[in-house]
Amino acid sequence: MKFCSHCGSDAVTFSIPQGDDRPRHLCGGCGAIHYINPRVIVGTLPYLEDRVLLCKRAIEPRLGLWTLPAGFMENGETSEEGALRESWEEARANVRVDDLYTIYDIPHINQVYLMYRGELSDTNFGAGPESLEVALFREDEIPWEEIAFPIMRETLEHYFADCRKGSFALHRGIIQRKL
Repeated sequence: MKFCSHCGSDAVTFSIPQGDDRPRHLCGGCGAIHYINPRVIVGTLPYLEDRVLLCKRAIEPRLGLWTLPAGFMENGETSEEGALRESWEEARANVRVDDLYTIYDIPHINQVYLMYRGELSDTNFGAGPESLEVALFREDEIPWEEIAFPIMRETLEHYFADCRKGSFALHRGIIQRKL
């Protein structure tokens, strides 16, 4: 950070503020402490009967690979509202949320994922601007080797295992950097 976003001063340093335990960007002009916090990603696992809806990515990262509809939560919305918005933006899907389904921390990229399980309200879905195509898949039809992100693969694996058990629990985990 070269300039303070509060006052425009170029007197920004990176040091530990008094009473804190880690370095932050500090403005010597106005005294603002600039916190950089993890990003929250929200999305859904849309299902209809024994199938789930996946989107083929039209953007980087992981262009051309399959994912569940998800994206960055916006200011002023709840996590569920954001998940429903992302489902509409990426898959033009109307989803009725059942419950929060997975929570994953990905500390090496400063992200937290909140995925909701929800039934499709109808079959009037289609590719939004960030998707090349969208489709419903049974478990044996999913292109497992073309799933874009580890969190999406784990969420799908939990879902199909829970379907076999006949009950759906909240799943939590941490995705670590592969060495």
